[in-house]
Amino acid sequence: MPAYKEKNKTWSAKFKYKDWMGQTKQKTKRGFARKKDAEQFEADFKAKYVHSANIPFSALADNYLEDLVSNGKIAITTAARKKQTFSVLLTPFFERKPINEIDELDVLNWQTWVRQQGFERKPDIGYAPTYLKSINNELSAIMNYACRYYKLPYNPCQRAGSMGKSTAEAMQIWTLDQFEQFIAHADKSGARVAFDILFWTGIREGELLALTPADFLPDMQLNIDKNFAVVGGEHIIKTPKNDPSIRCIAIPDFLYKEVQEYSQSLYGLEPTDRLFMFTGSFLQKEIKRIAQKAGLEPIRVHDIRHSHASLLIDMGFNILMVSERLGHKSVQTTWNTYAHLYPDKGRQIAYGLQEAKATGITENKTAEDQVISLLGEIQKMLPNYSACENDDIIQWDRQKKEKTVVDRQVFDRAVSSSIFPEEAFVIMLKDGYYEASDETVFCFSSRGLPVKYL
Repeated sequence: MPAYKEKNKTWSAKFKYKDWMGQTKQKTKRGFARKKDAEQFEADFKAKYVHSANIPFSALADNYLEDLVSNGKIAITTAARKKQTFSVLLTPFFERKPINEIDELDVLNWQTWVRQQGFERKPDIGYAPTYLKSINNELSAIMNYACRYYKLPYNPCQRAGSMGKSTAEAMQIWTLDQFEQFIAHADKSGARVAFDILFWTGIREGELLALTPADFLPDMQLNIDKNFAVVGGEHIIKTPKNDPSIRCIAIPDFLYKEVQEYSQSLYGLEPTDRLFMFTGSFLQKEIKRIAQKAGLEPIRVHDIRHSHASLLIDMGFNILMVSERLGHKSVQTTWNTYAHLYPDKGRQIAYGLQEAKATGITENKTAEDQVISLLGEIQKMLPNYSACENDDIIQWDRQKKEKTVVDRQVFDRAVSSSIFPEEAFVIMLKDGYYEASDETVFCFSSRGLPVKYL
């Protein structure tokens, strides 16, 4: 690792190296005040640009993260989170050790060290199993990167085995009664309004903290098109994580009025200013403080979103409506998260099997395939739909011989225990009526009921 002293008493680094194509190149850099600085430049240059399995781990981790960012593979917030993780739980352990000297035993020792770090930071519980799993995945991803681009013969993480587990514990939720008990003890107006918005809309923490007065529309709609994040100590507003996250959802009148009153109480607040100038850590601290006063077990900020979804499901809203409101990328995501909250799944399975036998359908359809199929059926019914879309829905009680005008929500709740409401609605469009049970039949007011039900 030669360094040369120049006539002006500065030092220069001059060395040869092989680039990624195997061609020999020469690099010269002058103007270093000390010989040590020139030698360090050569070491750092080779670590970054010479793709060899003897690259120090710290340099490999930097190159891996730089590649993810420069190629647009991760968002800036994800990059900041990874950088923090690397600096705390990866680089301090492996430091400048060449990656081709890291073996399975080193990985096992590192796993033990990470667990110890967890108990130092959280003496009672340590790091969560899912967090341990995610940290292990980060190291394994870096080593896979080295196998692909730095000629590392194998990934030692795969031989050492993982730590933690990929599945989190059951989600914690508050019922409506529990939330009302919680909010009654919220004594800070900003936090109270924020928690009300979270519970009654189900939006994400970052979406909440990016809200402005202009996002609350006069027709009782909430526009969600941005996200708040803290990156390197800097507060930034960015676009949501996926296209479905950009949405407009209906909100109850009382929530709209509460937000308007709060906005008007803030002196000098402009329509495009953030409503809430605090961060997520403040909200989590407030949850713990208020929950203790209310005699409740505290939950995470994100669990309030789960609580909203649970409330919708309890009210009878179907998975498609819940998915759209939450801004999930696909219906499957919603189903994977909340399927266990839906009642009478056994009856729905039995119904599906009955349909499969009747129609000869044997393939397994995803939720989205079912939606597409359902939309196709609706398309066929468009003439009928156009004629009936403004009609009242009549609920007929066969025993009492009474009819009641109901809305679509009542219809959905009444049929959801045995069939997807959209499917029942399509049947009613096609046949003119839908028999929900031996006692209850639904129809459109303009089409009436068959004589056999009268």
